[in-house]
Amino acid sequence: MSEEWGSLYLCATPIGNLKDITARVIETLEMADLIAAEDTRNSIHLLTHFGIRTPMTSYHEYNKYDKAEYLIGEMRAGKNIALITDAGTPGISDPGEVLVKRCHEEGIRVTSLPGPAACITALTMSGLPTRRFVFEGFLPGAEDKKGRKKVLESIRKEHRTLIFYEAPHHLRAFLADINEYLGNRNIALCRELTKKFEEVKLTTVTDAIAYYEENDPRGEYVLVIEGADEKKLEEEERRRWEEMTPRDHMDYYLDQGVDRKEAMKKVANDRGIQKRELYKLLNGSN
Repeated sequence: MSEEWGSLYLCATPIGNLKDITARVIETLEMADLIAAEDTRNSIHLLTHFGIRTPMTSYHEYNKYDKAEYLIGEMRAGKNIALITDAGTPGISDPGEVLVKRCHEEGIRVTSLPGPAACITALTMSGLPTRRFVFEGFLPGAEDKKGRKKVLESIRKEHRTLIFYEAPHHLRAFLADINEYLGNRNIALCRELTKKFEEVKLTTVTDAIAYYEENDPRGEYVLVIEGADEKKLEEEERRRWEEMTPRDHMDYYLDQGVDRKEAMKKVANDRGIQKRELYKLLNGSN
């Protein structure tokens, strides 16, 4: 790391209420040679409010690799760069992580100025366990059914509290998929955090589905969902397998690419029977 190089400052900005910005972030934005913003059209309002005149450049999902190299070059030339996202902490569910990684690879100093983060704000307000949690951000889009299913199935047995982001126009589909893959769990629907119409709705997934059948989702959401209950999950698994025929149960694993011998073992274990008994049931169902 050269003493003549500049540094990268990750500056957390308000997620709604402008009073949540820290004095240190304001000082750093004023001191920086350049501000890299996710959306300059959005960030100009923040900078204007605080009288900050530092030049801006765009750094977003669609230019994160090429622009990262440009910013690396600027820091090598001695410039200090402040990175801001649309709202909250850079690097959390946004392209900032790419630039941070490149800085570490090049030996450029990175420091983070703590402040607002929607995921942590919602978690602390949810009333759900906070000691252990998993942040999942946005699910793959509804058009990516395989990717969406893969993520949801991978966290189905996760015991830690789950945190997601979702846009209002996708909320109904999100809740339907959560109910299908994770089941009816306690959920906190947090929207418009720190803003005038802030709301935290503590309910269940099925009740939330019913509510939003009658009411339009409004605002950006952070969804905090309770982790899996082991006993309840085991009961659901047993009911799930009981509703399947032995042949359908086998096909469930075979369709995932599991070989026949291993599938037999899994099905027998799921149903609590011996493989010999399963073999008879499969032959009888032909």
